Amino acid sequence: MKPLDLAKRYMENFYSGQKIDDLRSLLSDEFTFKGPFVECHSADEYIASLKCDPPRGCRYVVLHEFETESSACLIYQFSKPGINTPMAQVFSIRDGTISGIRLIFDARVFA
Repeated sequence: MKPLDLAKRYMENFYSGQKIDDLRSLLSDEFTFKGPFVECHSADEYIASLKCDPPRGCRYVVLHEFETESSACLIYQFSKPGINTPMAQVFSIRDGTISGIRLIFDARVFA
């Protein structure tokens, strides 16, 4: 699967709010996540954090997308009740799975 295809599949599963466990098959064993509020050092730690605080009532619209052989970047408009802000995620891809995600956004809108 191409990097952009993996990133889009991740987004579909993540934003469904119902397929959190399905994300695990997209993530490598060495997976890391870094965002403004959360940092995880394994796929299992990341899945557990999502189960504690699942993405409910969230939506996104992709504005731009880019890929290389080993990465994909999605820039999108994120929204949920009371919040509407641009976000970007950079997905690192290795051996057909997502090995890392870097989430970037202005955290002040959540304060």
